[in-house]
Amino acid sequence: MKAQPDADKTLSLILSRLEDMKAEETVTIDLRGKSAYSDYMIVTTGRANRHVGAIAENVTKSLKETGLKNIHVEGLPNCDWVLIDSGDVIVHVFRPEVREFYNLERLYTQGPGAAKAI
Repeated sequence: MKAQPDADKTLSLILSRLEDMKAEETVTIDLRGKSAYSDYMIVTTGRANRHVGAIAENVTKSLKETGLKNIHVEGLPNCDWVLIDSGDVIVHVFRPEVREFYNLERLYTQGPGAAKAI
């Protein structure tokens, strides 16, 4: 299944911002053909609460600057785990121990019909 061109552009923008913000252990999971709600999911880590918040705010600001509307963000007050839903791409930014606890990658990359990490 082919991603929408906008999804690929959004994915590139987000990955670039994550790199700029020194996010760690970034994994992109291809959900095309596996999910009706999104083409890609990104899981990444910030070193501490402030870093998680800064990453999330920077990504959200960049998405808004490209004209994307209806971006949904959850978790900014605590910054243990921030979810950014841009529609085509969903981003999870975790503190290291929270990421390890939830282990989202495992849920999406193992088992029958699992999505592939790219």
